[in-house]
Amino acid sequence: MYEFAIAWDWLNFAFRWVHVITGIAWIGSSFYFVALDLGLRQRPGLPAGAHGEEWQVHGGGFYHIQKYLVAPEQMPEHLTWFKWESYATWLSGFAMLCIVYYAGADLYLIDPHVLDVSRPVAIAISLASIFGGWIAYDLICKSPLGRNDTRLMVLLYFILVFVAWGYTHLFTGRAAFLHLGAFTATIMSANVFMIIIPNQKKVVADLIAGKVPDPALGNQAKQRSTHNNYLTLPVLFLMLSNHYPLAFGTQYNWIIASLVFLMGVTIRHWFNTRHARKGEPTWTWLVTAILFIIIMWLSTVPKILSGDTEDKISAVQKPFIAAEAFPKVRDAILGRCSMCHAKEPGWEGIIVPPKGVILETDSQIAAHAREIYLQAGRSHAMPPANVSGITDEERRLLASWYETTVQGGTVQ
Repeated sequence: MYEFAIAWDWLNFAFRWVHVITGIAWIGSSFYFVALDLGLRQRPGLPAGAHGEEWQVHGGGFYHIQKYLVAPEQMPEHLTWFKWESYATWLSGFAMLCIVYYAGADLYLIDPHVLDVSRPVAIAISLASIFGGWIAYDLICKSPLGRNDTRLMVLLYFILVFVAWGYTHLFTGRAAFLHLGAFTATIMSANVFMIIIPNQKKVVADLIAGKVPDPALGNQAKQRSTHNNYLTLPVLFLMLSNHYPLAFGTQYNWIIASLVFLMGVTIRHWFNTRHARKGEPTWTWLVTAILFIIIMWLSTVPKILSGDTEDKISAVQKPFIAAEAFPKVRDAILGRCSMCHAKEPGWEGIIVPPKGVILETDSQIAAHAREIYLQAGRSHAMPPANVSGITDEERRLLASWYETTVQGGTVQ
């Protein structure tokens, strides 16, 4: 039923909202503790075991914070663990992956011109790459290669470049960027779930039992926390990129993604250095600006498609094309939408089709039937400010076309 499309869209919105909220909480607490850790000061007279302290002011109050490398002589009755922000961010993000890219695999995940596979195969590749990525990363960090932090970071960067290239040869450009973000975010959240929190709990248990904690546990957790610190900003870019086809819809999108990871390093280096009171390396902003200009230039290179470009019509699309109202629907779409949603947009100021959506052929219109229904039929979201002058009658036509076709029982 057509009501399902509306409910599904609201479900997408709900999980997106939760994902943003929990992401803010996770990133905020992560950045705060990194800045706090780097800004700690040592002074004579600190309590036994205290590594440093910091005085801060916020909300009209003053806070006196002390850090213990292991734990104080007497464990407090209440100990706050910062972990659920990470878990909730990953769970809500994975729910969105299922709602948007798995449920809509034919539209958002699979590009027959890139890799023509079935929906189950595409989803299996997605899951295997995301969870396999964590396993590979964890094994590398625990191997002898992980004993040198700098060497490890360089190796991991080149692995991310390869993964970026690989995803663009498996999925749509939009899905490739999203998956690279999910791949990286899974590593970050798994670092918290599998390494950082368990190691901290082992340290606490040893202290309660009167044992001396293994310092390797703290070093390992610190290494993973550092990785998370430098990966956060690129993940945010990749998650936001689905709104900007200039990022994901160009020939060198994998290089763009690779440069974004370098930008994450340069930006965080400035903040980390400043928080540690070791100066302000302003050169990092120049490097970041140069990298961003290179990205902008790469986005202007035309996308070169390979393989068969024939207008293929899937079984799901056929009922929408066969509908009695489709000729009028097609005329409305071509007249009101295709000046922007075209391979080469004709609207001044628009270089690439918004969100990469092209509405020029029968199959393309049918493939986006639900989005057309929600954006232009049931709501006035499209066209923006109704710049193309779509009429109320045409909106009713689009809504009726989708609802009638779905109610006919031929579309799930």
